[in-house]
Amino acid sequence: MEQAIVTVKGQMVIPSILRKKYKIGAGTIIHFREEQDGLKMIPITSDTIEKNIGFLGTKGKLLKALMEEKKRERDL
Repeated sequence: MEQAIVTVKGQMVIPSILRKKYKIGAGTIIHFREEQDGLKMIPITSDTIEKNIGFLGTKGKLLKALMEEKKRERDL
């Protein structure tokens, strides 16, 4: 079991073995989820995104709508 110490500022260093295993690099967003038995840290990496593509079952409609909205924002 790996461990880390939290600093006065609430910061901690994720052990390198876990950073490598879960592909956590500089700028990786970490999602924190409270669970009944503790706190779960979920790194949001390209692997995480790829595993969740299509889980809404919109067959690309949601992505197209988002892309159109972003284009409208850029045109403003």
